[in-house]
Amino acid sequence: MKQKFPVLFLYFLLAIFILNLLQANFTQLLFDEAYYWYYAKDLAWGYFDHPPMVAWLIALGSVFFEDELGIRVLSCLLSMGTMSIIWLLIDHPKKREFVPHFFVLILSMTLVHAYGFLMLPDTPLLFFTALFFLAYRYFLKHPGFLAALFLGIVMAALMYSKYHAFLVIFFVLLSNLRLLRNPFAWLAVAVSLLCYGPHFYWLYEHDFVSVNYHLFERPNRPYEFFDFTLGYFVNLIAIFGLTFYWIYQALFRNTVEGLFSRALRFVAFGVLIFFLVSSFQRRVQTQWIIVICIPVAVLVYDYMLNHSKTRNWIFRMGLINILILLFLRVGLVYEPLFPVVYETHGNKTWTEKITSQVGDIPVVFENSYRMAPMFSFYSGNISFSLNNVWYRENQYSIDNTEETVRGKKVLYVSKYLTDGDISFTMPDSTLFHGVYKDPFVSYRKLRTEIVNFTGKDAEIPIIFDVYNPYPFAVPNDELEYGLALLDSYKQLIEVIPIKTEPSGEYSPLIASEAHRKFQFLMPDLPLEEVAFIKIVISENGLRWGLNGIKTAID
Repeated sequence: MKQKFPVLFLYFLLAIFILNLLQANFTQLLFDEAYYWYYAKDLAWGYFDHPPMVAWLIALGSVFFEDELGIRVLSCLLSMGTMSIIWLLIDHPKKREFVPHFFVLILSMTLVHAYGFLMLPDTPLLFFTALFFLAYRYFLKHPGFLAALFLGIVMAALMYSKYHAFLVIFFVLLSNLRLLRNPFAWLAVAVSLLCYGPHFYWLYEHDFVSVNYHLFERPNRPYEFFDFTLGYFVNLIAIFGLTFYWIYQALFRNTVEGLFSRALRFVAFGVLIFFLVSSFQRRVQTQWIIVICIPVAVLVYDYMLNHSKTRNWIFRMGLINILILLFLRVGLVYEPLFPVVYETHGNKTWTEKITSQVGDIPVVFENSYRMAPMFSFYSGNISFSLNNVWYRENQYSIDNTEETVRGKKVLYVSKYLTDGDISFTMPDSTLFHGVYKDPFVSYRKLRTEIVNFTGKDAEIPIIFDVYNPYPFAVPNDELEYGLALLDSYKQLIEVIPIKTEPSGEYSPLIASEAHRKFQFLMPDLPLEEVAFIKIVISENGLRWGLNGIKTAID
């Protein structure tokens, strides 16, 4: 340990770990962290939005600690591991002489700094990306059964962290196509697929819901240069802060030869180019490019050790970065210091305001997979996100939480209500009202699909199928049907109520795990920009649900 890690390195690492633990304990949750905590309440091999690694880590941490620290303690440990592995990846004789410069470089990277204490899918993604490079370097030096086994397990762990991990593996392969002729490389792939098999099976059981959502169902909007492409370049600056000029300069100028350095460059530049191209189709989020921080850290630190001017500039500007980030970290806990209202502020306040009025009555939030788990975490009450056609599907759409509120008295909370039995204001000044519903009955898992689209001809009936996945019959008289109109970007235009008739023998019930067909005449479509239609359902007067599979209008 002492040989590989200088004493000064270990002191820095310990100090950072303690700081991150304190931050993790005293900072209220992000909405996404609350959502992943909700994942962890029901451990599985997959979830609607992400693979399961983040849920597993939260569940493990919660065994040892309660509250926010239980959710985040593993992020503090993984952060230590990530920095240690990056240090091991740097193969330069002078690295031990500039330990402070190493930590300044790493901690000046905005999201790497933040993921030192926040538990999000990118936290294990960073750790396993670093571990993957370590496994790959070992594989290059000692190809064999053990190296292939190690590499395969790490690749699976990487993919269990986030689907974007595929880019890391793909660009490493692209950097060394000779791997395609290496039997041990194929063994590593086989091991990886075997380990990843349970997630593949979970996807199969859930109709590949994650793949369909991310690749096909996710709404988009028309291209905007300033928000999409220019915004992408702003993200490239934001991820490194004030050091961005010297970091990118060092990245472009580093010319160290060898297969490993080539892999680092392929991943860094490959991910940058991939998301540059993506920016011409959709807005690229900053965290999507975070995996470049691992190869960039290795390549840039190596360059810094040979170029004192770059080293000094990154050290100076990096210190300023760190001071700004530390100030903001205090502001995450102490609201007056933060420049804007942020999502770690006031969550205990609004949840306490609701619970003080409703006691232990379950709360149903309209269109908020963010507020529902946050309320449940801080109140201990049952909560549910009722998603409608103006929102998007999420984990609440596919799990069994709906069963915990159906038939019960609930408080129904929405920002779209103009009045209610209670009201409260979120820290960002958004006003919400809540009304009691007793009993609350929803059937959001009903699925619809048009089976014989006949075009815009208003004379020929269109037939659609309704599938009831519930273990009980659903009364048809509690349902209303609507035709949702979507544009070419899958954005909702409007919903037109439709008058339906049974297609076949009438029954007042849709039997359990059974299909029932209905028909209607196509109404006049009021807008030319309609590109897709789908059938949606309103049950018991609730707003239209996310029930239908979309059908293209030719």
